[in-house]
Amino acid sequence: MTRRNRVTKGFRLHIGIFGRRNVGKSSLLNRITRQSVSIVSDAAGTTTDPVEKPMEILPLGPVLFIDTAGIDDTGALGALRVEKTRRTLRRTDVGVIVTDNGTLGAFEKELLRAFKHLDIPPVIVFNKWDRSRPEDETIAELRREQIPWVGSDATTGEGILAFKQALLEVAPAAFLESPQIVSDLITHQQVVILVVPIDKEAPKGRLILPQVQTIRDLLDGNAVTVVVKQDALQTALDNLKHPPKLVVTDSQAFAEVADMTPDNVLLTSFSILFARLRGDLPLQTQGARAIDTLRRGDRVLVAEACSHHPIGEDIGRVKIPNWINEHVGGGVHFETVQGHDFPDDLSGYGLVIHCGACMFNRKAVLSRILLCKEQGVPITNYGLVIAHKMGILDRAIAPFVATEAR
Repeated sequence: MTRRNRVTKGFRLHIGIFGRRNVGKSSLLNRITRQSVSIVSDAAGTTTDPVEKPMEILPLGPVLFIDTAGIDDTGALGALRVEKTRRTLRRTDVGVIVTDNGTLGAFEKELLRAFKHLDIPPVIVFNKWDRSRPEDETIAELRREQIPWVGSDATTGEGILAFKQALLEVAPAAFLESPQIVSDLITHQQVVILVVPIDKEAPKGRLILPQVQTIRDLLDGNAVTVVVKQDALQTALDNLKHPPKLVVTDSQAFAEVADMTPDNVLLTSFSILFARLRGDLPLQTQGARAIDTLRRGDRVLVAEACSHHPIGEDIGRVKIPNWINEHVGGGVHFETVQGHDFPDDLSGYGLVIHCGACMFNRKAVLSRILLCKEQGVPITNYGLVIAHKMGILDRAIAPFVATEAR
C-alpha cells in the first residue's frame, strides 16, 4: 500500500453510488477500481451493507467509493438495507445515481431531491448503454437542471473515463483545496506548542490522529513546532526567547494548560481545531453554551465517530457526563451512539455532543449538524464542552476570531 493510499477516510472525497437493485452499481464500482470489490450477480439485492473502497483518482486524489444497497429493496431485511443506504447520504460528498433503462423514474427523482436537500452534487450514470439510451426529453431535462450525465457499459468499461471527468467537474471546490487545520492561524516560522498527554487513552507507540495531522499541517505551514507533555509545558515556555504564537492542547488538559499559558498567547485544543475543520464552529460554540439551559431529566446524545473500546474514565461516556451533571446539579441522562449510527429523530434530546470526528469527512459532520438545526437541537463537540465547563470558552475560540478579524 502506498503512502497516498493510507490517507485517512476523513480527508477522502466520499462518492456514494446509489440506485435501484440490479442496475449495475457494483459492476460500475468494480470497473472503476479494476478490482472485484463488490459481489456482482443477476439476482437483485446482492449488496447488503454499504461496501467501501478507498482509491486514488487523478487529479482528484484520494477518494472513498461507497457502493450501496438498492433503494427499492423490499421486505423486512430490505428495509434495513434501505435505511443503511439513506444513512450513507449523510456522509456523501458526490452522489452517483445509476440507472439501466435510460429513464429517470420515481426512485431516481427521489434520490435527486434528497441530494438537493443535503447539497450533494449529483452525477447520473445511464448504465447498460448498449441496451437502452435516454430519450431526448430526459437529456433536455438534465441540461436544464445542469446535472451531468454519462452513458456507460460497466461490463466493457465504456464511459468510465467520462465518468471520472464528471466526478472532477462536480467535486466541491473545498475538497480540491488542501484543508488547513491550524497553519492558516500563523505566519512563517512562528512558534506553536502542542501539548500532548500520554495517558491510558493514547495508543501504544503512537499519537492519536488529530495530533499527527496537526503536526503535519504545521510543518507544511513552515511553523516552528514544539511538542511536549503537559508537565513539560512550563519548561518549554521558560526556554523560549519569545512567547509562542499559539498553544494547542488536548482538551482534557485545558485547565492546567490555561493556567500556565500567558494571557497574550493564543490557546485552543485539538478538538476545537477539528470542530472548525469538520463542522460549523460558530454554531457548535452556541451549542456548548446551551449546556447552561439543561435541566434535570433532559437527555443528551453523545456521538462518537470511531468504534473504540472505552476505558474506565472514557471522555465521552464518563468525564463529560460527570462534568455536565455537576454543572446542572444532576439528573441529566446520557445516551451514546458510535460510528455511522445516528438517529433521524432528535426531538427527545436537549443537546448533541460530538467527538472531534477525525475519522469522518466534513460532509458527514455537516449533515448531522443540519439534522440538529432542522429539529432545533443544539450540537457541540467535546473540546467546546470542556472549554465551557472550565470557564475558558471565549479564550479557546479567540484564535479563530483573531484570524477572521485580520
